[in-house]
Amino acid sequence: MIASAAGGRQAAPLIFLIAGEPSGDLLGARLMAALRAETGGAVRFAGIGGERMIAAGLDSLISIDELAIMGVFEVVPHALRIIRRIRQTAATVRAMRPAAVVTIDSPSFSLEVSLRLRGLGIPLIHYVAPQVWAWKPWRAAKMARHVDHLLTLLPFEAPYFEKHGLATTFVGHPAVEMKDYAANPAAFRAGHGIAAAAPVICVLPGSRRGEVRRLAPIFSATLGRLAERFPGLRALAPTVSTVASEVTALAPTWPVPTTVLTEPAEKAEAFAASDVALAASGTVAVELAVAGVASVIGYRVSPMTAFIARRVVKSRYASLPNILLGREVQPELIQENCTPDKLAAALGILLDDPKARTAQVEAAGEAIRLLTPGGMSPSRRAAQIVLSLIDAKPK
Repeated sequence: MIASAAGGRQAAPLIFLIAGEPSGDLLGARLMAALRAETGGAVRFAGIGGERMIAAGLDSLISIDELAIMGVFEVVPHALRIIRRIRQTAATVRAMRPAAVVTIDSPSFSLEVSLRLRGLGIPLIHYVAPQVWAWKPWRAAKMARHVDHLLTLLPFEAPYFEKHGLATTFVGHPAVEMKDYAANPAAFRAGHGIAAAAPVICVLPGSRRGEVRRLAPIFSATLGRLAERFPGLRALAPTVSTVASEVTALAPTWPVPTTVLTEPAEKAEAFAASDVALAASGTVAVELAVAGVASVIGYRVSPMTAFIARRVVKSRYASLPNILLGREVQPELIQENCTPDKLAAALGILLDDPKARTAQVEAAGEAIRLLTPGGMSPSRRAAQIVLSLIDAKPK
């Protein structure tokens, strides 16, 4: 056994990670960093990831762009290709025989890979629980049949899976780690030619092409409404690799000067430099709450996906801070309510009234505290669980 920061274990275990979308890519990159810190660098990686995991040293088996698809009817045209990728990924894992497999979010892809790996003696760990508390509660039993251990982001999720015999650990939400990033909003504004007193809105139309296709025109029209009321309005659009080309092409057509930011490190800077944000529903709602940016959440899916969702989704809210607190802290305008007039009205209140912005940020802070267990960073806690499962594996 070779000593390491996490205790004695075999040198440089190989960990196969799978992330199927940008939010999972960020979790994966942070987990990779935490695993390196816990082992003193004695760890190797393989798998599937995006720009952040690649920057952290992963040679991705396939492009994450192929898997960043959402919605019941949106997936259908890509089904055969996804099935081929599932088979390819499982075959690669069987050939490499890693010390552990960590799948991150994207359960429709990653659980099918895990199913093909059962019985090989490789610990199968899934990071981010499916939202069984919101819809499809039967997925908890399915998860228990597919993986050995589940890492959850939310404090109330474990019982849904433990009752099916699945070992589960609440590690916290990695978005809270943004609070440790230093930012200089004055320098950022100056560097991008934005006046210190100019109103600035952060615009985030999603990380999937389908989201951008549906939301960008609505968000653009919303900016037009706001520009009439707030002279000198500027927009910042931090984006990710899966949709960077689409957002970059669209932004010049928006009715206010817009700066597109494609580097991951620029997101925290853009948040700090913004007065308010207009965002698609998703992980970014938590990131904005952590960064202290008053936000309005807008979202649309295809009509057929919405038709099904309304009949099966149990949660009253879409934004995680709202879900955790059981009340609307971040205004949500979903589906037919996601219109330029309604979005502009909600954002106008925040831009007009600093007290309204402060009230939202303070309330959202309550939710963030619920996502930070034990004072340890979620990524470090997740890394410790992964390494403990490797150590517990029969040699």
